[in-house]
Amino acid sequence: MADKLTEYTRKRDFQKTSEPAGEAKSSAADLRFVIQHHLARADHYDFRLEWNGVLLSWAVPKGPSLATIDKRLAVKVEDHPLEYRNFEGTIPAGEYGGGTVMLWDEGFWQPLVDVEEGLEKGELKFYLNGKRLKGHFALIKWKSAQHKEQNHWLLLKEKDEYVEASYDITEFNTSVRTGRMMEEITAGKTKDATTNPFKKAAPQLALLVDSMPQEKNWVYEVKYDGYRILAFIENHQVRLMTRNNIDYLDKFTELGTALAEFAGSRSMVLDGEVVMLDKKGKSSFQALQSYLNQHKKLPITYIVFDLLSLDGKDLRDEPLATRKKLLATLMEHAPAELMLSSYIENDANDIFQAACEAGLEGLVGKQRGSSYNGKRDGSWIKIKCMKRQEFVIGGYTLTDKRSDGISALLLGVYENDSFVYVGRAGTGMNMEDMQLILKKLKSSIRVTPAFTNAPKERSNEKITWVKPDLVAEIQFAEWTEDDVLRHPSFKGLRTDKDAKAVSRERADKELPTALENPTNFENPKKANNTDIVIAEIKITHPDKVLYQSPVVTKLDVVKYYEKVAARMLPYVEKRILSVVRCPRGIKEACFFMKHPVGTSEQIVRIAIDENDGEEDQYFYLEQATGLIYEAQMGTIEFHTWGSSIKSLEKPDVMVFDLDPDEGMDLSRVRQGVRDLKGILD
Repeated sequence: MADKLTEYTRKRDFQKTSEPAGEAKSSAADLRFVIQHHLARADHYDFRLEWNGVLLSWAVPKGPSLATIDKRLAVKVEDHPLEYRNFEGTIPAGEYGGGTVMLWDEGFWQPLVDVEEGLEKGELKFYLNGKRLKGHFALIKWKSAQHKEQNHWLLLKEKDEYVEASYDITEFNTSVRTGRMMEEITAGKTKDATTNPFKKAAPQLALLVDSMPQEKNWVYEVKYDGYRILAFIENHQVRLMTRNNIDYLDKFTELGTALAEFAGSRSMVLDGEVVMLDKKGKSSFQALQSYLNQHKKLPITYIVFDLLSLDGKDLRDEPLATRKKLLATLMEHAPAELMLSSYIENDANDIFQAACEAGLEGLVGKQRGSSYNGKRDGSWIKIKCMKRQEFVIGGYTLTDKRSDGISALLLGVYENDSFVYVGRAGTGMNMEDMQLILKKLKSSIRVTPAFTNAPKERSNEKITWVKPDLVAEIQFAEWTEDDVLRHPSFKGLRTDKDAKAVSRERADKELPTALENPTNFENPKKANNTDIVIAEIKITHPDKVLYQSPVVTKLDVVKYYEKVAARMLPYVEKRILSVVRCPRGIKEACFFMKHPVGTSEQIVRIAIDENDGEEDQYFYLEQATGLIYEAQMGTIEFHTWGSSIKSLEKPDVMVFDLDPDEGMDLSRVRQGVRDLKGILD
């Protein structure tokens, strides 16, 4: 590949020019393009496409156009190194190409034909996604024999939604990277830009809780499923820092470019989550993993929820409400790659329930008057719809049934500098996941386990121990009494987390004192004094009317299930449930729920393989208080599977469903039940 740059190197004296010497490299899946305005002996534009480790280059005297009528001459010149796409400055007079070079446009390109064949035939069609140029273009080699040796081509714009009939290239006279004009680049001037007052910051962390606070001084946001990133932007440069202080700019390059353009000469530090959203706006960690592992051409989004610094001013000591207001103003004209995180204030129970029903991870609550101190001090909390956290891989197993991949991952956490075994995850991995994990663990294999309480090898398996460095995201049903994970399932790898920082994450049953006695908030209110407790379950809004005629309140329903619990439980316990919930009453929108919502210890989660091969979460009850909990959550009807969790494929119960006419008296229905029982007896 080095031969591709022989001509480029021959023409330049790198002791005199600041152009990159460079070398041919392997191209990534995302192909870049750059257009440089080159004010040399003859004013022109250099059009460069990344291909096979170099930049294919054409000199375009009049520059590209978005008008289909314009046919721009493009002279093929020597290949340039990939590093040249970052070059902006002055080439000394007397050197090859002496003059000023500006980064006029940059972005990504997608070939629409076989590139090698197109270059050979002299017809290369492609799609540009830049800041100033977008849409379909073509490079057509000039067929005239007169120009055959001169390698002349034509750069054409093809018809699409980006065509501009009266396109004027001179309207764009600044650098897309630094905002400088040609004269400023020639003079070596830089745009006046503020700098950030700090170079690094610890992200604010959320405390896991299992209930909403009662005070009215909170705001709530959706908990997104992606990579937490602090974005540092100053002097047109961007750093995308993960929680373990690694710069992910090379992984999210398109986002870095968007942030640099968005900030311009301003400096800022943003806090947010890099996610991949589906059509419904739901974030998918697995999709983001595929993006990182395979460099797929899919759009990512940076959801911004906090502003730590702006124009050189440190905002971390300002109240959250102030930071949110400044951030909203800043984000009014943000590009598509950036999204402002929306939030609601005060009571979020209904929103939490809706979020869980939609399959989201949960909510994050933040005190309105809290500062940003980079700690897990309880001023930020998280309420999860399902149990999920990071664990460290300490080994993996192979069995007779699966010799071509991983049977299970052996998982652990760090406790007081000891690496403790907490269970094994054998579901959630496809073959692609297994191959990636095995590749990453290949150099980490060790003879002895790193666990202080290593599990014993089972009769039909072989354990391979590894150095505990690789972090995995795991979803699970609960912790057992023996502190082992129940039904863990693999969700993806977390290269943004430090293995040594992974510990057992427990939900606080009560919010810390700092939250119960807030000092920074406007008009804190006490919990609702009308709430009551039945069987240790707090019943909120007990007077809410669920049935209008006759009037039946939420408390009436709860007391009913309390009364029948002893007789009902034997028919319900340890059977998968599907329930009907009517939290606003039966005249409002009731819904059928078969997947678990919330994190209460009153329900037990269980992972079940669906017919399509995917795994999903279901739930069941083990105690009478589970019925009270469900009634508190608005459950009106309970429907059970005909089998128990001990043998899901073998039903042991038959259900006779009586559907009387609406006008039939209840006594007739009861008599029908007795008659049916008599026949069966």
